[in-house]
Amino acid sequence: MSNTTLTYYNQNAKAFSDSTLNVDMSALYAEFLPHVAQHGRILDAGCGSARDAAFFKAQGFTVSAFDASPELAELASSYLQQPVAVKTFQELDCVNQYDGIWCCASLLHVPKAELPQVFLNLQNALKPNGVLYVSFKYGDIERVHNGREFTDLNENALTHLLSHTQLKAIKQWQSVDQRPERESEVWLNALIKVVHVL
Repeated sequence: MSNTTLTYYNQNAKAFSDSTLNVDMSALYAEFLPHVAQHGRILDAGCGSARDAAFFKAQGFTVSAFDASPELAELASSYLQQPVAVKTFQELDCVNQYDGIWCCASLLHVPKAELPQVFLNLQNALKPNGVLYVSFKYGDIERVHNGREFTDLNENALTHLLSHTQLKAIKQWQSVDQRPERESEVWLNALIKVVHVL
């Protein structure tokens, strides 16, 4: 995450957190959770407000969470009632830890050139039958908007990025933003698993 993007989240942490806490994510949970082992371990990576981590925890999963913004991580840890690490995707270095990794609207702040290594980090962190959920604003450019840097992806761009890993998208679909007055924004969603090479 660039310094400008990080500064944005640190300066607007409370407003951003408040604007996302009550967004209905049930359709996405319904896609992701059937692939996660019952009572398994889920990492909410780039957790923001910890809205999703709190939901997974309430469903009986063991949850870990991190965010690159110290201000957001502090708010998230209060909401989640457990510590939230201050960390970037580039610093993720665990192996074979998680049954599910949830990257909802978080990888989109990773520069495109750094995404291949980040996907390898995520691949390493997953257990053999684990599942990864990712979402990006739909498109194929890198851009700056409202003080934040974005990497937009479409199906082809995501497939190309994954071709350098052992990860494969088992499902890709588009959805519209669930926040009020953001319905015109389209998202690319994907469920991704490790392909086992014999």
